[in-house]
Amino acid sequence: MNENKKGDVLKAGYFSIAKIDVHVIRQMYQVFSQYYENTTWDVFLQDLSKKTGAFIMRNSAGRVVGFSTVMTCKVMVGGRPVNGVFSGDTILERAYWGSRALQLEFFKFLVAEKARHPFNPVYWFLISKGFKTYLLLANNFYTFYPRHDGHASYLGDIVDAYCEQMFPAYYNRERRLLDFGHDYSPLRSDVAEITDRMREDNPSIRYFEDLNPEWRRGTELPCVGELRWVDLMKFTVRYATKPASKGRLDAEGATPAQAQSKSRLKSVVALRSVGN
Repeated sequence: MNENKKGDVLKAGYFSIAKIDVHVIRQMYQVFSQYYENTTWDVFLQDLSKKTGAFIMRNSAGRVVGFSTVMTCKVMVGGRPVNGVFSGDTILERAYWGSRALQLEFFKFLVAEKARHPFNPVYWFLISKGFKTYLLLANNFYTFYPRHDGHASYLGDIVDAYCEQMFPAYYNRERRLLDFGHDYSPLRSDVAEITDRMREDNPSIRYFEDLNPEWRRGTELPCVGELRWVDLMKFTVRYATKPASKGRLDAEGATPAQAQSKSRLKSVVALRSVGN
């Protein structure tokens, strides 16, 4: 559970598509249409029906304030199948930006998926039309592609494989970009804009825009993260000790010093819980 600046509690949970009723789906669409242009109910519903399930985030009143769709799948790479989790749309109302409710639930989902394939590679597939989606990968995975330092370039073959299997008509292999055309649903112009300061301060954001310069139009940067047991252990420690994000600071109205002190206290409690 996480709170926004008004002390509202945010809860996240995973549900298979068959267990999500129409009332909840309509709330999901209301959130989606706030942040994307060229949206229609029919297209949204059609895309949702192709997914395995969704993480749904609700506030203390039970209203849906965000969601993230997923699909488990197998992709042929070099003549052999590999296991993957594909992430579709991920939307969260601005008041809750910085919350880690989704992050924790998604991590638990990945652990369960890895447990089903303990001795085989498992990959996270995602396509990002905005830098926030890309940072979910860059800030939380240790082995991923593409990345500004050039590491793990071998994962580019995985990107080619899943894009050519899932989106053959829209994939530009040379640029490693997905272009769904001008009638696609881009982010609204006032959502997740990249400022000059952000480009200067964050090499991952700068790199995302270098690779996907037309992101405002809705072009998508396909990415992949490799899920390994050693990375899951590292993630657990990072989650327990990570300070609040800027989005969380804005939501809570805390100063950086206050956030750092609060984070240290949470870290001690979390690590003691693990030890017990």
